[in-house]
Amino acid sequence: QEQLIESGGGSVQAGSSLRLSCTVSERPLSSYTMGWFRQTPGKEREFVAALSWNGINTEYADNVKGRFSISRDNAKNTVHLQMNSLTPEDTAAYYCAARMLVGRSDWNNWFSYDYWGQGTQVTVSS
Repeated sequence: QEQLIESGGGSVQAGSSLRLSCTVSERPLSSYTMGWFRQTPGKEREFVAALSWNGINTEYADNVKGRFSISRDNAKNTVHLQMNSLTPEDTAAYYCAARMLVGRSDWNNWFSYDYWGQGTQVTVSS
């Protein structure tokens, strides 16, 4: 069973940076489209960023574009989410996700993903 193991969350001040990591346990990253989502209590899971199976194409939510960056380290089978210029509105539980569908259709929709990490909390104070 595939496992996605996240790390890197924490509590920071507004304007700070954090890098989240997600290590995939079984198959190589080239098997998946990888995504990051976030969720706050009482709200639906929100798309943050996605990375295509070949590591070439990316997509970002409008509210993180220019501040967040998704990348991968093939040698470590790990995907990263670099988050800069954090604001209190970025406070959420962040989830890494993988899907076997390699096209771009619905890749910003949480229901199209097959595997999920356990989530890591990011708290940004003003």
